[in-house]
Amino acid sequence: MNDETPAVPRLGEIGLTNFAPYLMNRIMGRYNASLREEMADLGLSTPKMRALAVLSVIEGPLIRELAIYTVVDPSTLSRSLDQLQADGLIRREADSADSRAVRVFITEAGRATFESLWPHMAKAQARMFRGIPEDERLAFTATLQKMLTNIRKHEI
Repeated sequence: MNDETPAVPRLGEIGLTNFAPYLMNRIMGRYNASLREEMADLGLSTPKMRALAVLSVIEGPLIRELAIYTVVDPSTLSRSLDQLQADGLIRREADSADSRAVRVFITEAGRATFESLWPHMAKAQARMFRGIPEDERLAFTATLQKMLTNIRKHEI
């Protein structure tokens, strides 16, 4: 290290509870765990739930876009989509502009499945924000959006 580079504190000096990536992982781990039983009852895994959630909001994304939105490894997403399609929860169609590209759509059965899970997802989110005033929640969400912009590799 040269004299112009400031010393970076070590993780032991910062502490896990002051390291944002650690806190975000803990929070998302607890969030996903809190939904496991409801997802299992519907035959869903976290990647399947994420796919249905995105598809309930975004109409017909390309598979590569869906992988970005869901934050799921493409091979895991592919297997999840195979299972969702076999269960009649999604359908795939060749893109009209590029027959090699595939778009994914949620079916009515998929939408109904997601809508039955949504109240549990909303309740889990509300539990995370319990005791946090609305202005802090909005500021926190805005900060997360800025952080995502800082680190993202795609326009999505």
